[in-house]
Amino acid sequence: MGMLDRFTDIIKANVNDLLDRAEDPSKMVDQYLRDLTESLAEVKQETAGVMAEEARTERQVKENEADISKYDGLARAALEAGNEDDARTFLAKKQQLVTKGEGLRAAAEAARENATKMREMHDKLVGDIEQLKSRREAIKAKVAVAKTQDKVNKMSSAGDRAAGAMSAFDRMEAKADEMLDRSNAMSELSSEPADAAAELEKKYADSASTAAVDAELARLKEEMGL
Repeated sequence: MGMLDRFTDIIKANVNDLLDRAEDPSKMVDQYLRDLTESLAEVKQETAGVMAEEARTERQVKENEADISKYDGLARAALEAGNEDDARTFLAKKQQLVTKGEGLRAAAEAARENATKMREMHDKLVGDIEQLKSRREAIKAKVAVAKTQDKVNKMSSAGDRAAGAMSAFDRMEAKADEMLDRSNAMSELSSEPADAAAELEKKYADSASTAAVDAELARLKEEMGL
């Protein structure tokens, strides 16, 4: 049926287009469901139209059968009344209706098949949408977990960088200690060595100065009669 094929093509096109544009699955499933819901609305309208056609053709078949029955009855009544020509006229009309009825029944059968297919398509689409709604939450949950995992991975990377910085600081501190030790050693090596004789000379010079002071003090005390 061309109509059914057209709707199938529309739905397939929607799916393929979404897959081609898919970046964030959680957003794409929402868009996909919106597209399917729009398609469902169109399918409902078309299904209603096909079902109305089915009802119309079935009604025509029943009306035709009623007319056939009516003219058959009229033909019988005419014969009972002895009016064979009238009976022949009613039977001719009945025959026309019988021929017409064959076409009406064929049309009704085709309409019934079309309506059945459209109802099946409608019901399947409704079921698919409900199923996808339940799966949508699972997809969104997986996307949320994936995004959280990405954040954790980034934080882990930051932690690795911090660990690397700590290691670098340790190396720089060790280098600074080495530089300070080297500087102290150079300072120690650069200072002049102590002169032992000079130290002793100072000692004895201090002793001589003290002896002279003591002698001067004793002279003053003697002079003053103290």
